[in-house]
Amino acid sequence: MNDPIVPPAPSAIRAALAASPKLRSRDLATQLGISEAQLLAAQTGKGVTRISADPDLLMPAAETLGEVMALTRVEAAVHEKVGQYGNYHPGPHASMVLNDAIDLRIFPKHWVHGFLVEQEAEHGLRRSLQVFDAAGDAVHKIHLREGSSLAGWTALKETLATGDGADTLDLAPRQPTEAAKSDPAKREILCKEWARLTDTHQFLRLCSKLRMNRLGAYRIAGAPFVRALNPMAVDTMLEAARDRETGIMLFVGNRGCIQIHSGPIHSLRPMGPWQNIMDPGFNLHLRRDKVAELWAVEKPTQRGPALSVEGFDAEGGLIFQCFGVGKEGNDHRPAWREIVEALPERAGVPA
Repeated sequence: MNDPIVPPAPSAIRAALAASPKLRSRDLATQLGISEAQLLAAQTGKGVTRISADPDLLMPAAETLGEVMALTRVEAAVHEKVGQYGNYHPGPHASMVLNDAIDLRIFPKHWVHGFLVEQEAEHGLRRSLQVFDAAGDAVHKIHLREGSSLAGWTALKETLATGDGADTLDLAPRQPTEAAKSDPAKREILCKEWARLTDTHQFLRLCSKLRMNRLGAYRIAGAPFVRALNPMAVDTMLEAARDRETGIMLFVGNRGCIQIHSGPIHSLRPMGPWQNIMDPGFNLHLRRDKVAELWAVEKPTQRGPALSVEGFDAEGGLIFQCFGVGKEGNDHRPAWREIVEALPERAGVPA
């Protein structure tokens, strides 16, 4: 049995930070074999304040900050939206922030560790609010901008601080990504029940009932419900949405938070393995080389069929979902369907 890995002492973490001031926190944490949350905890009292991570406290407080940048990420994608928090709806199992700019689905049980961060940078003090799960992985971050309210920040710091001055952090083991799980013997009942769906949210309940998961169900369902796409078609999809000015809903989410952009996209800037949407108010940074499987998926709803393109990594983790915008008077779904139907298929389906 292997002994547990002992993280570096907080003093050693701070020395590594001082030695590499320009290295991104996430990259330095990886080098040190620790989580991002542990990296911040080591700086408690030195520009970092421990705060409550309860979204019922954080989200109303975030509304006082004015215009900020909201960031949610997974390993292969970073989703950034500029706007103001507002219209928060609490719930014991799922909460949401719902407005035109910032659209979040929040799962409170994964909001475990919270920090206010004030870091000196080249252009002055950078302020952010950062939330992590029990394993110390980032769930959601809020970055202040030039026009953000410093009065709101000061008040938030005073009201949400826990008073915990510890520079270490007790973490739970990281939960591994669940690999594709399916049962080909249940394909007939899967397809029969799939055809009866009236809401996309019913799909995961169906998978759970059949002891499958999302990717496992996609792999066995076949037409007319799913189509395996060439993973390299991500660029084709985004370029077509840009060129046709087609409104999309683009979801990126981890266990604790899903962040959504709704609207057109304008500027694509590929750089190495990254495809980048660089629009005013919305940025997406996507590692195309991490997209191991790409699926076109159709689910019936009361408003008509919901057609999505969904990307998964090699471990079976969901990277993103993309739908057509279907608002009344602004229905981009027919154009979105044309884009999706033109995407090239994958030769062979993963087992």
